[in-house]
Amino acid sequence: VQLQASGGGLVQAGGSLRLSCAASGRTFSTYMMGWFRQAPGKEREFVAAISWSGDRTYYADSVKGRFTVSRDNAKNMVYLQMNSLKPEDTAVYYCAAYSGSAYYTVDSQYDYWGPGTQVTVSS
Repeated sequence: VQLQASGGGLVQAGGSLRLSCAASGRTFSTYMMGWFRQAPGKEREFVAAISWSGDRTYYADSVKGRFTVSRDNAKNMVYLQMNSLKPEDTAVYYCAAYSGSAYYTVDSQYDYWGPGTQVTVSS
């Protein structure tokens, strides 16, 4: 599976962005998909994940109620809608594919990663 995230940019606090992740490969629909982010000087952290069927979603406490993860298996796409953005959301955002289901918050468990997309939120 090859992944490519897009949709990052510069936005003011309180604004919104929608990240997209395009996947190649016939087995995309069998993977749990996750979003992670890494801010300068910090470790990469879990943001959100969605089950292979899309019926289950999971969020970090810091983004719960503001971010929504979704997927379209017919298009091999996964999305992260980010609303009410805060300066502390500034980071490089990555999408990743996970063949398991239990350890979706652990980045080392993911099988495939795409290059990140920069999100910058100004105050």
